[in-house]
Amino acid sequence: MFLDITAAPERRGTLLEIVERTARRAFIPLTVGGGVRSVDEMRAVLRAGADKVALNTAAVERPDLVTACSATFGSQAVVVAIDARRTHAAAEDGWEVVIRGGRDSTGLDAVAWAVRAAEIGAGELLVTSIDRDGTGAGFDTELLRAIVDRVRVPVIASGGAAGPADFVAAVRDGGADAVLAAGIFHRGEHTIGAVKAAMAAAGLPVRAIADEGAA
Repeated sequence: MFLDITAAPERRGTLLEIVERTARRAFIPLTVGGGVRSVDEMRAVLRAGADKVALNTAAVERPDLVTACSATFGSQAVVVAIDARRTHAAAEDGWEVVIRGGRDSTGLDAVAWAVRAAEIGAGELLVTSIDRDGTGAGFDTELLRAIVDRVRVPVIASGGAAGPADFVAAVRDGGADAVLAAGIFHRGEHTIGAVKAAMAAAGLPVRAIADEGAA
């Protein structure tokens, strides 16, 4: 998952050269998000080597873009990324969608937006808890479960991983189909192999890594 988190706030396009360089060296499915605001821009990202494109701010501001991209490239290539922040404004706790890297509130209920996004063409949902992101407090399994129970497309958990046990919880308790993390791998705190081993030990289906040194 390659996310250019400053593209929307800076109102610029995706860094296609970096996508091309990454795609030439990473022989795994590549999802790219950030800065895509039209069908033509999504086409450019796919031509640069991406397998899927994630839409976040643009999807909220123009839901018809999700439908247009899905109709043009297939729903399997369209990921709607949802940044959600817990709110206590209503009688019951819920989550609000935020955009532009978490800078702007939208007033949208995150669960309702997830349902709509799937209905209008998203083939996957990337759900990030803004409250948990970077905290090491674990994934928001309540948020994940609330969305998973309402949609029929794969849900990717994001935001809050501190260790292998959090990945297990995201799938087992949150119902996520896949789990995303960045900092714990970038900083060398845990390896992908160690996380997969913990998930396998918990009875979750994962693809083994042949060479732990390559993790």
